[in-house]
Amino acid sequence: MVRKVRLFLIRHGETVDNVAQVYAGSRDSALTNHGFHQATRLGLHFEALGLRFTHFFSSHLQRAAKTASLIRQAQLTTSDASDVSKIPEVTQVPALMEQDFGFYEGKKFFERQEPTRTTGKDAHRQSHKDQAGFVDVESKDSLAKRADAFLDAHLLPIFDDAVEPGDCVVAIVSHGIMLSTLWKRILLRLPPQSVTLSPEVVVKSPRFSLEHLGGWSNTGYLDLHMSKDTKDSDPTPSVVKRSVLRSSQSQSIDCSNEEQKPIDTNAIEKQPNQAQTPSGPLSSGWVTLVQAIDAKDHLGGLKRTRGGIGSAKHDTSQKKLDGFFKRRKAE
Repeated sequence: MVRKVRLFLIRHGETVDNVAQVYAGSRDSALTNHGFHQATRLGLHFEALGLRFTHFFSSHLQRAAKTASLIRQAQLTTSDASDVSKIPEVTQVPALMEQDFGFYEGKKFFERQEPTRTTGKDAHRQSHKDQAGFVDVESKDSLAKRADAFLDAHLLPIFDDAVEPGDCVVAIVSHGIMLSTLWKRILLRLPPQSVTLSPEVVVKSPRFSLEHLGGWSNTGYLDLHMSKDTKDSDPTPSVVKRSVLRSSQSQSIDCSNEEQKPIDTNAIEKQPNQAQTPSGPLSSGWVTLVQAIDAKDHLGGLKRTRGGIGSAKHDTSQKKLDGFFKRRKAE
């Protein structure tokens, strides 16, 4: 028997601060109208795939919580009355909030400085760090500890057969930097030689860093198929397996050899300033298939409403155009 957990790490929809290009970590930025439509599209996309989520988690910040609620709403809209009670509520977890940018919250992105290539933010820090009231950016160590707290309290119990004996589909809606941190901390929990890549990922990214998957688009998601085969058979025979090439800065996957071994998660490099390896790894037997990275097929054909409307803050009291017209009675 094979037990399965499908895990989605999802970034929130576009926000007014994304459009304004200002730092928004702990700042509770609202979705734009375009961001609202992105999240709605994502929910409908998951519904069209026939997914039935068993768990919803999100940051407590409105941009993530609203995105999660719209994904859930799509499940409610298309479910029979008898199934509605089975759709879980969204569990908001403050530990999933974005990195706190401290002094820079609400401030414009700073341009890189030439010729040193020091980021504008770092240069700005040096010139303002001694000012009264200056609060520095949240450290990577703090982010890692928050990610570990979420994993221990909420995610890992789902992989415990005694707690969750059936298959699960889990959505975690958070923020770009936090999602990257969460993925790195998940990697440290996975059994050795347990990660493989789907052929689709290989085609799109023939060589990339396992730890650093790149940026997260608004409503882009990481799709992980995780399974535990009690008979120790290979649950993913069609998956192209890849090896790891060590580098000085990150672990890169070489996709040139079709017959190499699964990725060795024991070889993941530990950053000296990050929290130590967590103490609660997944039990042996779990394998992970990376099905998609920053997937955004659901956004195909979606265009921003012109005239600044698409970039404006979404107002839940706004009606759609057809809402101003009475429906004609059927004759």
